[in-house]
Amino acid sequence: MTAVIIRIALRYVAAALVARGLFGADDASAFSTDPDIQAAIEAGIGLAIAAGTEWWHYLARKFGWEH
Repeated sequence: MTAVIIRIALRYVAAALVARGLFGADDASAFSTDPDIQAAIEAGIGLAIAAGTEWWHYLARKFGWEH
């Protein structure tokens, strides 16, 4: 189980490093200072977390993990 958690954590770290390389200093500045962009990012993260939770619940019901 620990290996699975480490693998997932490494994926998130890799995604953060790729995003850092794709965005320039001007883009990063816009993300940190524009409240509209921050609100959109927060909403997107919230939707992603909700979708992930619902997907996990669906899999739990499908494979009988919820008991």
